[in-house]
Amino acid sequence: MSTTTPSHRRDAITRRAANPTGDAPRGHRTQAQSGRSARTLRAGPRRPRSRRIAYLYLAPALALYTAFVVLPWLHTMWLSFFEWDGVTVGTWAGLANYREVLTDPALRASIVHALGFIGFYSLLPIALGLLLAAVIGGRGGRRYPVSRTVLFLPQIIPLVAVGVTWKWMYSTDGIVNQALRAVGLGSITRAWLGDFTWAYVAVGLVGTWVMLGLCLIVFQAGIQKIDSSLYEAARLDGAGPVQEFFAVTLPGLRAEIGVALTITVISALASFDVVYVTTGGGPGDSTTVPGVLIYRLAFTNGEVGAACALAVVLSALIALIVLAISRITREKT
Repeated sequence: MSTTTPSHRRDAITRRAANPTGDAPRGHRTQAQSGRSARTLRAGPRRPRSRRIAYLYLAPALALYTAFVVLPWLHTMWLSFFEWDGVTVGTWAGLANYREVLTDPALRASIVHALGFIGFYSLLPIALGLLLAAVIGGRGGRRYPVSRTVLFLPQIIPLVAVGVTWKWMYSTDGIVNQALRAVGLGSITRAWLGDFTWAYVAVGLVGTWVMLGLCLIVFQAGIQKIDSSLYEAARLDGAGPVQEFFAVTLPGLRAEIGVALTITVISALASFDVVYVTTGGGPGDSTTVPGVLIYRLAFTNGEVGAACALAVVLSALIALIVLAISRITREKT
């Protein structure tokens, strides 16, 4: 009987002698180990722990937001179910205040006026801002810096000061009527803020002036992030400035338009300062907005419950419109 050991058995004995524990040699991994490593890399870091750390960093801001926004809003909602004058003990009213908001003509008219201001506070500034960003902005961002600075100034001026200034400008002897007389249009001069037909338009144009600079700066920043090769390709295809704007600039500003639309719509629906200072909601109720009515109901008429109900309805309306805007303007991935 031969005592010679086959070669494959000798190799196995040699491997066991070199590695008596049965572990895989260094630099070599079994198929199961490789699979576990691949799964670990794909899984990444532990998500629960990373989320806890993220919430820990956000905790101070969330605490402040909860204390000064969420809790006061919940308290406002609670007060909207009471008949309360702000001094004596309130009585439970259920949904009566909400029925009043939805059925009272004056309250409904104020909401319609606020929705109408979207045209002045949002649509006009965004359209003019896009035009100005394309004309005076430029790809380099260095053209006409003084013009951009002047147009942005209304954003840093208190709205009360804006209202006082425009109230003087719209007066009978104000600069608006003086300019109309200077160009031979003295026949159309009037006390703009006291006119039932033109007061609403006059106040709305103040909102356009205030929001124009913000929209311009947002769109100018957005133009700078658009890939310059897209403009070069459009020029090679023979596109002119107008075609270039609609084919490259406008689609590239989708996210910025969403931001500008969100900010300006909120400003339109929550407008108070300019309206209160310039017209106080008059003449009659032609410029009344929910912000002015909330102030009147709470601090003049002693109807705090109705004021809170109107505030809750207004905030819900703003939330719905902003949600719709975010869905429409969301960039597709």
